[in-house]
Amino acid sequence: AAMPSSPRGLYRRILLLHRALPAALRALGDRYVKEEFRKHKAAGPAEAQRFLREWEATLIQQQINEDKQNLREKTVYGIQLTEEKLSDFRDEQIGQLKELMDEATKPIKKITISKDPKHKN
Repeated sequence: AAMPSSPRGLYRRILLLHRALPAALRALGDRYVKEEFRKHKAAGPAEAQRFLREWEATLIQQQINEDKQNLREKTVYGIQLTEEKLSDFRDEQIGQLKELMDEATKPIKKITISKDPKHKN
């Protein structure tokens, strides 16, 4: 397999691509990427290479999705993970994906401000 990008360059490219996301998804994605890169700073060479290859593949897939998006009316985010990919994940990573999914799919809370002084929220 080809050598992945430098960690810093890959990190920047991912955050740059996130700029096209809606604000809430961008913030969530940026936090996730920062946390993952921080966790893998001390990874061994083999694990670091795999980590970078996976993020490189994710980045390429995001770019493809963005290009396809220009041809669609409705915006679709994310990629479908195969059973094979999911079986490679550690329990901790599955938990993180679940948290990420829960965060990304929770309803947006709307705040209503009433001008009626008798009405309290």
